[in-house]
Amino acid sequence: MDAFPTHGVVTGLTITALVQSSSAVTIATIGFVNAGLITMRQALGIIYGSNIGTTMTGWLVAIIGYKINVETFALPMIGVGMLVHLTGGESKRGPFGMVLVGFGLFFIGIGVLKDAFDGLLTVIDLNQFTLDGIGGVLMYVGVGFLMTVLTQSSSAAIALTLTAATGGVVGLYAAAAMVIGANVGTTSTAGIAVIGATANAKRVACAHIIFNVGTGVVALMILPILFWVVQNTGELLGLEAIPALTLALFHTVFNVLGVALIFPLNNRLACFLEKRFITQDEIESRPIYLDKTIAVSPALSINALALELSRITAVVRRMGLAAMSSEFTNSRKITSDNRVVHKLCGAVAAFITRLERKSLTNEVSEQLANILRAEQHLLACADQASAIAKAQANIVGMNDEVSMANISRFRAEVVDLMIRADPTEAGFSFEECGLQLDQVQGVYDEVKAALLLAGVELRVPIPVMIDVIDQNSRIRRMTRQMVKAMRYLNEVFVTAEILTPGLKLKREQESSITEGKRKPLNSMGSDSIDF
Repeated sequence: MDAFPTHGVVTGLTITALVQSSSAVTIATIGFVNAGLITMRQALGIIYGSNIGTTMTGWLVAIIGYKINVETFALPMIGVGMLVHLTGGESKRGPFGMVLVGFGLFFIGIGVLKDAFDGLLTVIDLNQFTLDGIGGVLMYVGVGFLMTVLTQSSSAAIALTLTAATGGVVGLYAAAAMVIGANVGTTSTAGIAVIGATANAKRVACAHIIFNVGTGVVALMILPILFWVVQNTGELLGLEAIPALTLALFHTVFNVLGVALIFPLNNRLACFLEKRFITQDEIESRPIYLDKTIAVSPALSINALALELSRITAVVRRMGLAAMSSEFTNSRKITSDNRVVHKLCGAVAAFITRLERKSLTNEVSEQLANILRAEQHLLACADQASAIAKAQANIVGMNDEVSMANISRFRAEVVDLMIRADPTEAGFSFEECGLQLDQVQGVYDEVKAALLLAGVELRVPIPVMIDVIDQNSRIRRMTRQMVKAMRYLNEVFVTAEILTPGLKLKREQESSITEGKRKPLNSMGSDSIDF
């Protein structure tokens, strides 16, 4: 069982307490997962911790907002904060000044809320909106949920709730139900943030929803017990029995209870989520030939690694061809394919490290070295394709027909090379790939000279000319990396006498035909396939 993400809980608690926004922490966490900076399991701890961290708002409202005259320090805090920010420049003092300003405005807001709610009872008769029993509790849960959805801030909703309870606008149990609703309402932010996000980001948002809703349901089911715990804890801590302090303690207790309840279920929840939102990219990024059971056999391992590299080559070729498309509508797909390539290459490297070193001969070691070289060149080729797709959007203003025709000719040669670089095809020839690379280099030189002349003659703006030349250079580097990868992969295929599944099927078909003619298998020239 994986360890509970304690570090993530502490991180989420601390950051949320500082920034006073669990929504901001949740969105940032989802963004980090979406970018691949942290894993889904690491993000779960941050989500749990942010729910505890958001309780700091209640304590600030309860302790500072009603015990201290906020005007005595809030306005000076804003003034000092602005002075520090303006004089801080690019140093760390600048952001710290804005933190002081933010807290000063927060405290002033508490004072404004308190004064506003003091006179609300004389204007609005809330008894006409009161419901008894479960219906009333659920109504106030809905009110808290709606306030958070509208403000996109549970901290603001909780501050409103505590101020209303202290002003006598709502009762203690109703305010507790509103706090639960506000806690559940933060899930709307996560739901919005993952629209169009990666599968892992959706899993994090789903975990956030499950955790918050589950905690809210449990809190509602044991509401009287929670208040008994809160009352006794308050007496033990010597807290004054005022609604704001009671609700702040209640908010803290039921969020800590939620983390305690999820503690033994965290691994099951993570495993459950990993089976959901599975995308085609995730399926493709899982190795299908690498198995730890074959790691003890060098021959089987080389075969599996070579076949897995063939899969990686197919994805890289797809990226290169998409980058050469004249429509350039596949930038998102190229980015997704780049992640697939990186994951597969990581799996290849990890598999090689697991091989039994004692049983490796010099020949096998050399083959593994070639596999690693091919893997690195494929990675470089994929990164170049991704860079080409991103840079293409910035190239505008090319109106010279001659230059555009030259660029199209260059790209056509590149497409021809990428099509040839398919080791799974029976007619694959590394020599042909090398000759085509020479052709690409020759056309590249011609196009570069023509672009420079077009720039001198002002047929193409100089900045556009430079951008196009840089783009063509990326394309040339992409083709070089692909051919280098093919060279090392070809050496592995020939040395280890490996057949890809497609070639193996073709060979079996040829074998069945020759058996009908009573022709020996070795007369087919099985060792002479040109890789």
